[in-house]
Amino acid sequence: MRTTNGAARHRSVKRVKKMARGFYSGRHKMYHVICEAVMRAEQQAFIGRKLKKRDFRRLWIARINIACRPLGINYSRLIAGLQKADIRLDRRMLSELAIHQPAAFADIIAKAKAAIGAAA
Repeated sequence: MRTTNGAARHRSVKRVKKMARGFYSGRHKMYHVICEAVMRAEQQAFIGRKLKKRDFRRLWIARINIACRPLGINYSRLIAGLQKADIRLDRRMLSELAIHQPAAFADIIAKAKAAIGAAA
Protein backbone atom coordinates (compact mmCIF):
# COMPACT_ATOMS: atom_id res chain seq x y z
CA MET A 1 0.00 0.00 0.00
CA ARG A 2 1.40 3.40 -0.90
CA THR A 3 1.74 6.09 1.72
CA THR A 4 0.37 9.58 1.27
CA ASN A 5 0.41 12.84 3.15
CA GLY A 6 -3.36 12.67 3.65
CA ALA A 7 -3.35 12.75 7.45
CA ALA A 8 -0.76 15.52 7.66
CA ARG A 9 -2.55 17.58 5.02
CA HIS A 10 -5.87 17.09 6.81
CA ARG A 11 -4.33 18.38 10.05
CA SER A 12 -2.82 21.35 8.23
CA VAL A 13 -6.08 22.27 6.49
CA LYS A 14 -7.99 21.84 9.73
CA ARG A 15 -5.60 24.16 11.59
CA VAL A 16 -5.88 26.90 8.93
CA LYS A 17 -9.68 26.53 8.75
CA LYS A 18 -9.86 26.92 12.52
CA MET A 19 -8.08 30.28 12.20
CA ALA A 20 -10.60 31.38 9.54
CA ARG A 21 -13.69 30.77 11.69
CA GLY A 22 -16.06 33.70 11.46
CA PHE A 23 -14.72 34.90 8.11
CA TYR A 24 -17.30 35.72 5.44
CA SER A 25 -18.27 33.54 2.46
CA GLY A 26 -15.46 31.70 0.67
CA ARG A 27 -12.92 33.11 3.10
CA HIS A 28 -13.89 30.34 5.53
CA LYS A 29 -14.77 27.60 3.00
CA MET A 30 -12.18 27.45 0.19
CA TYR A 31 -8.70 26.42 1.27
CA HIS A 32 -6.71 28.63 -1.10
CA VAL A 33 -8.80 31.70 -0.24
CA ILE A 34 -8.62 30.81 3.46
CA CYS A 35 -4.81 30.75 3.32
CA GLU A 36 -4.68 34.24 1.83
CA ALA A 37 -7.29 35.59 4.25
CA VAL A 38 -5.56 34.13 7.30
CA MET A 39 -2.16 35.41 6.16
CA ARG A 40 -3.57 38.90 5.72
CA ALA A 41 -5.36 38.72 9.06
CA GLU A 42 -2.11 37.77 10.79
CA GLN A 43 -0.31 40.69 9.12
CA GLN A 44 -3.04 43.08 10.23
CA ALA A 45 -2.90 41.67 13.76
CA PHE A 46 0.88 42.19 13.86
CA ILE A 47 0.50 45.79 12.69
CA GLY A 48 -2.37 46.32 15.15
CA ARG A 49 -0.24 45.24 18.10
CA LYS A 50 2.29 47.95 17.22
CA LEU A 51 -0.38 50.62 16.62
CA LYS A 52 -2.08 49.80 19.92
CA LYS A 53 0.96 50.99 21.86
CA ARG A 54 1.08 54.29 19.95
CA ASP A 55 -2.66 54.85 20.26
CA PHE A 56 -2.70 54.31 24.02
CA ARG A 57 0.27 56.64 24.55
CA ARG A 58 -1.54 59.35 22.54
CA LEU A 59 -4.70 58.77 24.60
CA TRP A 60 -2.82 59.07 27.90
CA ILE A 61 -1.09 62.27 26.77
CA ALA A 62 -4.40 63.80 25.67
CA ARG A 63 -6.02 62.91 29.01
CA ILE A 64 -3.13 64.35 31.01
CA ASN A 65 -3.14 67.55 28.95
CA ILE A 66 -6.90 67.99 29.39
CA ALA A 67 -6.66 67.37 33.14
CA CYS A 68 -3.69 69.67 33.82
CA ARG A 69 -4.75 72.74 31.80
CA PRO A 70 -7.45 73.86 34.30
CA LEU A 71 -4.74 73.69 36.99
CA GLY A 72 -2.64 76.27 35.13
CA ILE A 73 -0.01 74.19 33.35
CA ASN A 74 0.21 72.48 29.99
CA TYR A 75 1.41 68.95 29.25
CA SER A 76 4.95 69.71 28.11
CA ARG A 77 5.70 71.97 31.09
CA LEU A 78 4.19 69.35 33.42
CA ILE A 79 6.49 66.62 32.08
CA ALA A 80 9.50 68.96 32.34
CA GLY A 81 8.52 69.79 35.93
CA LEU A 82 8.11 66.13 36.85
CA GLN A 83 11.59 65.38 35.53
CA LYS A 84 13.10 68.27 37.51
CA ALA A 85 11.20 67.20 40.65
CA ASP A 86 12.45 63.63 40.08
CA ILE A 87 8.91 62.24 40.11
CA ARG A 88 8.98 59.03 38.09
CA LEU A 89 5.40 58.36 37.05
CA ASP A 90 4.68 57.11 33.57
CA ARG A 91 1.97 58.59 31.38
CA ARG A 92 -0.39 55.71 32.04
CA MET A 93 -0.27 56.26 35.80
CA LEU A 94 -0.63 60.03 35.43
CA SER A 95 -3.67 59.48 33.23
CA GLU A 96 -5.25 57.11 35.76
CA LEU A 97 -4.57 59.56 38.60
CA ALA A 98 -6.11 62.41 36.61
CA ILE A 99 -9.30 60.42 36.07
CA HIS A 100 -9.75 58.55 39.35
CA GLN A 101 -7.87 60.65 41.95
CA PRO A 102 -7.95 64.32 40.93
CA ALA A 103 -6.73 65.50 44.35
CA ALA A 104 -3.56 63.39 44.14
CA PHE A 105 -3.06 64.56 40.56
CA ALA A 106 -3.36 68.19 41.71
CA ASP A 107 -0.68 67.56 44.38
CA ILE A 108 1.66 66.13 41.75
CA ILE A 109 1.06 69.14 39.52
CA ALA A 110 1.82 71.48 42.44
CA LYS A 111 5.16 69.71 42.99
CA ALA A 112 5.96 69.92 39.27
CA LYS A 113 5.13 73.65 39.25
CA ALA A 114 7.36 74.19 42.30
CA ALA A 115 10.23 72.37 40.58
CA ILE A 116 9.83 74.53 37.47
CA GLY A 117 9.70 77.70 39.62
CA ALA A 118 12.79 76.67 41.61
CA ALA A 119 14.74 75.91 38.43
CA ALA A 120 13.84 79.22 36.76
